[in-house]
Amino acid sequence: MAASALSSPAVSRTPNPKSAAAPPPSPSTRRAVADAASAAAAAAAADSKARFEAYNRLQAAAVAFGEKLPIPEIVAIGGQSDGKSSLLEALLGFRFNVREVEMGTRRPLVLQMVHDPTALEPRCRFQEEDSEEYGSPMVVASAIADLIKQRTESHLRKIQAAVSSKPIVMRAEYAHCPNLTIIDTPGFVLKAKRGEPESTPEEILSMVKSLATPPHRLVLFLQQSSVEWCSSIWLDTLKEIDPAFRRTMIVISKFDNRLKEFTERWEVDNFLSASGYLGDNIHPFFVALPKDRGTISNEEFRRQICQVDIDVLRHLRDNVKGGFSEEKYGSHIGFSCLRKYLESELQKRYKEAAPATLALLEQRCSEVSMELARLDSKLQATSDVSQLRKSAMLHAASICTHLRALLDGAADPAPELWGKTTEEEQLHSGIGSWPGINMSVKPANSTLKLYGGAAFERVMHEFRCATYSMECPQVSREKVANILLAHAGRGGSSGLTEAAAEIARAAARSWLAPLIDTACDRLAFVLQSLFDLAMERNRNKDSQYQNAEDMDGYVGFLAALRCSYYKFVRDLSKQCKQIVRHHLDSVTSPYSHICYENDSITGFGSVANSMNRFNHFTGVTSFDLSDSGSALEEAQENMPPKDQQHMTPPAKGNEAKDILRESQLTVPETPSPDLPSDIHGGKKKDNGIPNDGGPRKRHARMAAYTNRNHHNNSIIGADDIGSKSGSSYSTICAISAKYFAKMREVLIERNVPSALNSGFLTPCRERLYLALGFDLFAVNDDKFMDMFVAPGAVDTIQNERQSLIKRQKILLSCLNEFKNISRAL
Repeated sequence: MAASALSSPAVSRTPNPKSAAAPPPSPSTRRAVADAASAAAAAAAADSKARFEAYNRLQAAAVAFGEKLPIPEIVAIGGQSDGKSSLLEALLGFRFNVREVEMGTRRPLVLQMVHDPTALEPRCRFQEEDSEEYGSPMVVASAIADLIKQRTESHLRKIQAAVSSKPIVMRAEYAHCPNLTIIDTPGFVLKAKRGEPESTPEEILSMVKSLATPPHRLVLFLQQSSVEWCSSIWLDTLKEIDPAFRRTMIVISKFDNRLKEFTERWEVDNFLSASGYLGDNIHPFFVALPKDRGTISNEEFRRQICQVDIDVLRHLRDNVKGGFSEEKYGSHIGFSCLRKYLESELQKRYKEAAPATLALLEQRCSEVSMELARLDSKLQATSDVSQLRKSAMLHAASICTHLRALLDGAADPAPELWGKTTEEEQLHSGIGSWPGINMSVKPANSTLKLYGGAAFERVMHEFRCATYSMECPQVSREKVANILLAHAGRGGSSGLTEAAAEIARAAARSWLAPLIDTACDRLAFVLQSLFDLAMERNRNKDSQYQNAEDMDGYVGFLAALRCSYYKFVRDLSKQCKQIVRHHLDSVTSPYSHICYENDSITGFGSVANSMNRFNHFTGVTSFDLSDSGSALEEAQENMPPKDQQHMTPPAKGNEAKDILRESQLTVPETPSPDLPSDIHGGKKKDNGIPNDGGPRKRHARMAAYTNRNHHNNSIIGADDIGSKSGSSYSTICAISAKYFAKMREVLIERNVPSALNSGFLTPCRERLYLALGFDLFAVNDDKFMDMFVAPGAVDTIQNERQSLIKRQKILLSCLNEFKNISRAL
């Protein structure tokens, strides 16, 4: 027990294992740790390469199929001769004379660099234009440069442009290049080269902005070291693309050219910090590359790159007093630092974007599957005529339903976008103005954008405004004389009435008919414009035919449906013109009583005294119808001398005597156009007429106008109206204007509106679908299928389907890859 007690202090003095130095690990332990670290690094490198390959394949698919996927990418931008091409060659690890072909000046170049330890020599393959496939590997540097130049020139000739945003995709597999993808863009220029369009600098600037603006892309901005921060031209452009520099990496190229200017530490640190121009958290990279452009091996090229990095650091340490803040800026000086940073930053973005990319791929695959199902349905429909007929009939019925709704009044789609003002209707229809109307016709609501029934009513109102703005046109004395003298031979006292009525009828036929035709054309345009609106409503599925198949892909059928509807409206317009012309002919017929209604002419009074004066003249054939002198003097001056009576033929002599005898009996005779007559309102006198051939015939003709002559004594009331020939001419024109106004009123207020409404709107509501059905579906199957299966249409659908299948296969492959990547994250 004592021994035990004595031994316990010895135990307490034993050194603490924690404070004692650990024994060195055994060689086997060290090997195990090293193997574990190597395995972890290898696994990390494998995961990194897997992500990189997956994104590369996805990028190739996006370029081939025009997919807009938010793939993390690096876009290199900068001014021409700022060193972008040299930097790309340094990243690739070999030269291929890229600067000699100026590859970035006209088309972007997507460089997919793949680190492949087995590729001791670079293997470059170009993606085929408009395909996801890559061509055969190329190893000759000059061949690579020539192909870039050839593709650029060929594509620009094809699209007739100086620059193009469609990229050239090159995949480079090499043991000495990193896993990196960079999009090289055309360099900014201030002035176009000789032979190029003057707009080339603006086009390049616009294209580069569009490539660098998407937020998923990193921007690698290059600028020569000789450019001061305060005078940088393209730094402002960079700020427009990325104002806060959140995704921008700035590289100062040709840094060795600036080294000789530094003598003090503060000068170097001030330049490296870019104080006041980039912000406190933005640290540019400073890179210098070999200047020797001679023919050297790839290995020598890489050695020179490393040597330049060493020389730059040595110069800053040894040739600058106090050196530089190496702990602060050392990690941003040299090409090797930039390369590591680019590769790590891109991998970081790949990892962050993987979940979102996976979700987007699933969405794209679903969309492609739906598109494939639609094409399969189309192909099946081409062999199933009955189903196709059913779908086409349902579609036509739906369109007719929407057309009726638009005519009855609708505000969908938005009238602000789909409606037209009166001026726009005139412009688009090609009917600029109303014929015969010199003034501008502005109906109510002319500035509002209307369509359908509202636009139809506005045109009707515009037609009324145009018609009422037209006055009876002036008629020459010759026309009045021809009409009036023709009525003189018929006898009776209605010559002035008939002359005025005939003038009004002729004016109505000549001037109102073109207005009616124009109204029909304008209304037809309003109806034809509704087809596009009905199609838009149908696309929004606002229809009772919800189960109707989508027919948007059947271009031939839709064109036939449109043509059939247009033909239906044209036929309605033609029929309406005929109906309204019939109304016009009825109103302007000599047998129409419109001009002889008691309330048709007012404001002139009675012309009994004037008619009595005219009735005492020897006859209308003895009047001078010119516009000089008074009617009475002309009548006396034109009396034939007595010694020349023998020159008058017998029949004429007897007729002259008869006329004289009638004049003595105060029987009214038709006056000349310069002499007014008692018409329209008085009672016919019961004067005797000699019982000979001439007067009896004349009396018989006059009896036919008894009903009209009943009104022939109460229109004109100027006792001395025949003293001047101009007064009679003006009187006839005034009476004609009144008759014209009456005819116009009857047409516009009674006949035309109802005719146009029943001629246009009623058929569109009641007979449209029946007419379209007869035109499109009452045909045999072969003719019906011509609307759906045009020559080569099936082959086109098959080719589109094959392309979609290929696209679906690639997207599914990318989707599976990203699923595996997501599981490993």
